[in-house]
Amino acid sequence: MSAPPAAAPLLGVVADDFTGATDIAAMLAARGMRAVQTIGVPEPGETIDADAIVVALKSRTIAAAAAVAASRAALAWLRGAGCRQFFFKYCSTFDSTDAGNIGPVAEALLADLGAGFALACPAFPANQRSVYAGHLFVGTKLLNESGMENHPLTPMQDADLVRVLGRQTTAPVGLVGFMTVRQGAGAIRAAMTRLAEQGRRFAIVDAAGDEDLLAIGEAAAGHALITGGSGVAMGLPENFRRAGLLPARADAAALPAIAGHAAVLAGSCSRATLLQLGHARSLFPVLEIDPLANPNEAALAEAALDWARPLLGARPVVIAASAPPERVARVQQALGRDEAGALIERTLARIAAGLVASGVRRLVVAGGETSGAVVSALGVRRLTIGHAIAPGVPWTLAQGSGPALKLALKSGNFGGPAFFPEAFETA
Repeated sequence: MSAPPAAAPLLGVVADDFTGATDIAAMLAARGMRAVQTIGVPEPGETIDADAIVVALKSRTIAAAAAVAASRAALAWLRGAGCRQFFFKYCSTFDSTDAGNIGPVAEALLADLGAGFALACPAFPANQRSVYAGHLFVGTKLLNESGMENHPLTPMQDADLVRVLGRQTTAPVGLVGFMTVRQGAGAIRAAMTRLAEQGRRFAIVDAAGDEDLLAIGEAAAGHALITGGSGVAMGLPENFRRAGLLPARADAAALPAIAGHAAVLAGSCSRATLLQLGHARSLFPVLEIDPLANPNEAALAEAALDWARPLLGARPVVIAASAPPERVARVQQALGRDEAGALIERTLARIAAGLVASGVRRLVVAGGETSGAVVSALGVRRLTIGHAIAPGVPWTLAQGSGPALKLALKSGNFGGPAFFPEAFETA
């Protein structure tokens, strides 16, 4: 007797980078949804047995028109797969520019769904991101004063999200303030209805704790589209359970064990990743790549692999192109901003392929752009989401054209100083 057909997925997510996609997939898996992340838009007619499907794009830093086109294609596939609700996932630091891509993509998805309103909430309190009075805070500091505002590709010099999103969209942006949020889901729902009736197509929603995110998620149960960071997705699984659509599952994040060597590739220049590399130096062999010494990805990659291969064994090896802001500025000045980033991505992608060919089967990748380049180089097409190493960063089972791998794709800003050794303790 043949197996019964898989039920249609409940939630479809369009994510603007690879680590962000893994972040929200982990949030959903931790709350009992079987989550699968695809690398790019799946093929027409492809079927995926999951409660939530997250389509990972590399659209955060490309031209707005290209980001819109890619996001609309992802939405179309997810609608065809039968998803009941949709989520546009972007960074918890609202990484964007005045030209986009958050606003243009959100407007396009809203139009395709024939919907009139969507909330926007990047808050992720577990990683010290909160929104109050429409302003984004990192810990106790406004985003633009936090040390995280100088992203090399998407600098965020304005913490007022109502103003930022308003510059990117064609309709006024509203605000659901903190005191309303603290009154619970009913008050949030009523406030969003009033804003929609006033002609607001989007509203920033304040949130400072997980209880706020759960209430926001409950209030958005009937929304066609939700936009935000992964935090606001935490309330969505329970909505589906209340509707009788999602069974209780204790093993949604279970993954098989994978034997093999271990490695870390770091391309992020965030403060968190730099601290993690500093901690790793006392535990693991660490190699720093210097693109100014030889700006040729083939030569840089081969030198790194020559260094790494004899060291593969009991301990992970760490290969990093991460650098503090002043060194990043020197590289960008010498090579050009776009070419500097592309060179690092191409180099680390070559190194990843070489490490896997040498027997690495557990790989941590730090940085969204780096993660995108690595999974593409490895031919990975699908990730099954496992248990979290740290908030927003799970181990995943990667499947594609090569051997099965355990991959952890880490947003540069996520994780504590001991993240790298903690990752391999839980692999």
